[in-house]
Amino acid sequence: MRASSVRDGLLLAVGTLTVLRVPPPRVVDRAVAGVAMALAPLAVLPLAVAAGAVVLLGDVTGLPPLVVGVMVVGVLALGTRVLHWDGLADTADGLTASYDAPRSLEVMRTGDVGPAGGVAVVLVAMLQVAALAALVPRPHAWASVALLVCASRGALVLACARGVPAARPDGLGAVHAESVGWPAVAVVTVLSAVLAGTAAGLAGSPWPGAAGALASVAVVLGLVLRCVRRLGGVTGDVLGACVELSLAALLVGACAE
Repeated sequence: MRASSVRDGLLLAVGTLTVLRVPPPRVVDRAVAGVAMALAPLAVLPLAVAAGAVVLLGDVTGLPPLVVGVMVVGVLALGTRVLHWDGLADTADGLTASYDAPRSLEVMRTGDVGPAGGVAVVLVAMLQVAALAALVPRPHAWASVALLVCASRGALVLACARGVPAARPDGLGAVHAESVGWPAVAVVTVLSAVLAGTAAGLAGSPWPGAAGALASVAVVLGLVLRCVRRLGGVTGDVLGACVELSLAALLVGACAE
């Protein structure tokens, strides 16, 4: 792999997955997109540090764990331009709008949030906040949260793996679909599981974290397969939904006793 592809892939990942302003990549093609998805856990390290800092600040100032949980979710939302939450809402609306794929894709393209999208965002956000509130009082919670934020972005390689087509010929999903080879999928998935286990180990025992990693993979694969059957493939919205669902599963696993 060329060094320029790695550079462009990292710039694409940081520029897409965070609010950080970076120079645009010189080339954006499927190879660069694959590198970007593989480097996603590394690209969001600044967001992970910010989330961990919020947890640490909450501990120092004695804020209630529930308040800290809300603040962490808020910081992550702002740090991603709320892009993943928008994807979750649009995906939920599209999958419940119609059994006709073109109609569902049109609903997702409009960007309006319907009842299904609103409920999905509220439920997943509540799940993340509740899990964070349970995790925050534990030892080294700031490090655990930071590691889980990075691990959650490993979901993107599953959604962009070879064999998972794009639902439409344009948009973010068209560039990233089928961009990650299966060896890279395996490496990033194992790395994410290690990060999740380490995060849970810092808070108590690594086994709940491993269970959370398995749950994350199951949830992401379930959503991807559903979208392939219903929509014909994945879109940029589906990628965002995968991230938020993955983070929710990992947090629940890490906070389990």
